[in-house]
Amino acid sequence: MCSLGWRSVPLRCFSNLSTSRPRLEALRQRLKTETAAEELLGKTSGGGLSSHSSPSAGRFDAYASQRKPSWLLVRPPGDHDSASEYERLRTTVRELNLHTVCEEARCPNIGECWGGGTATIMLMGDVCTRGCRFCSVKTSRKPPAIDPNEPENVSTAISRWGLRYVVLTSVDRDDLPDGGASHIASTVGLLKRKMPAILVETLTPDFRGSNSAVDTVVNSGVDVFAHNLETVERLQHVVRDYRAGYRQSLKVLERAKFHPQRGQEIVTKSSLMLGVGERQSEVRQSMKDLLNAGVQILTLGQYLRPSHRNMKVEEWVHPEEFVEWKREGEALGFLYVAAGPLVRSSYRAGEFFIESLLRRRRGEEKFRRESSIDEIENGSNVV
Repeated sequence: MCSLGWRSVPLRCFSNLSTSRPRLEALRQRLKTETAAEELLGKTSGGGLSSHSSPSAGRFDAYASQRKPSWLLVRPPGDHDSASEYERLRTTVRELNLHTVCEEARCPNIGECWGGGTATIMLMGDVCTRGCRFCSVKTSRKPPAIDPNEPENVSTAISRWGLRYVVLTSVDRDDLPDGGASHIASTVGLLKRKMPAILVETLTPDFRGSNSAVDTVVNSGVDVFAHNLETVERLQHVVRDYRAGYRQSLKVLERAKFHPQRGQEIVTKSSLMLGVGERQSEVRQSMKDLLNAGVQILTLGQYLRPSHRNMKVEEWVHPEEFVEWKREGEALGFLYVAAGPLVRSSYRAGEFFIESLLRRRRGEEKFRRESSIDEIENGSNVV
């Protein structure tokens, strides 16, 4: 499954702890500045999108103004200070026969991400069995067989790049009995065995709503379970493949979060594209639906048409509207909302927040375990 025009796909975003860190930091800062006006706007506006504003307030008709607004302009791949890092990462991806959502989904951030030593790995190949109208990933009813060496190759790449947090996404594989859940779980399991301290996020397909497939991924030891709702309920049939569905996606997210064994340990995450014809009231309702399904992290970004074969952009959403959505989403109850024109679910939006949250939880659990052992050894629990 690919990610948001941006759709989710196999290889996920890896953050490299390398000499190219400044480039990656520059991108992170740029993504942050898309919502940095929050502090200023918070002093001048009431908080949240005003109920009396029109759904298109602050937006530009993409048909009347087909040129991208200035805030969406990015430098082309390789045209960066760390062009050598970009080439090094591309060489590694080719050498290990891996695929990235960066390339397959034509992400606008690829130049800076790869120049900063970060890539997003897409599992199960680069051919999807679905044909969502926003996604540029190749489609086929019968994709090539899955590479059995992919889990090992992914772990090799991640070890080479020295990552602490990795996101794995994938194509949809409706041709497989479990939708590829066991392959995703094998990759996560291998990563956890080789690098016990690593945090793994999976951006998964909907597995056609199969609880057993969701359970397979959840039981793999994954730390963050992500699945994208993509758009509001009214536009699902316009934006997504006919086999996808609004309620089906909510069911998948709910199953992961309320899993009887691991639900409390897992952070759940989803994403919405803006600029495809949605109304503000519909975005607000989707936020509430996601919260009711137990989703804790939300990303919102501008839909960008990857090619002339994909659906057109309806509206250019102003950065200030994303600022408002971030504030409103967090006020509604999300632990974290990453919102901005160039925010992508396949870019590890909120990575540092999530990593801090998970490691803090791990630390508290370790403290409780050690305290229990000390109490037992000291006889304080003996009746």
